[in-house]
Amino acid sequence: MDPDVCYGSGDCGIRVPTVFALVDGYGTVLPGREGAGDEPEVQEAADWCPSQAIRFSE
Repeated sequence: MDPDVCYGSGDCGIRVPTVFALVDGYGTVLPGREGAGDEPEVQEAADWCPSQAIRFSE
């Protein structure tokens, strides 16, 4: 999650509340869920993120 790009739409938290949440008005990855990028619903949340703030590291 790139906090410099996120503008707090909340789509990620609505789509995958087990991985994402809004904190102080911005999307964040929940502790312990940083490795969830392979999950299809997380990929979908990234695809639908209006600010394209969800990024995956290799």
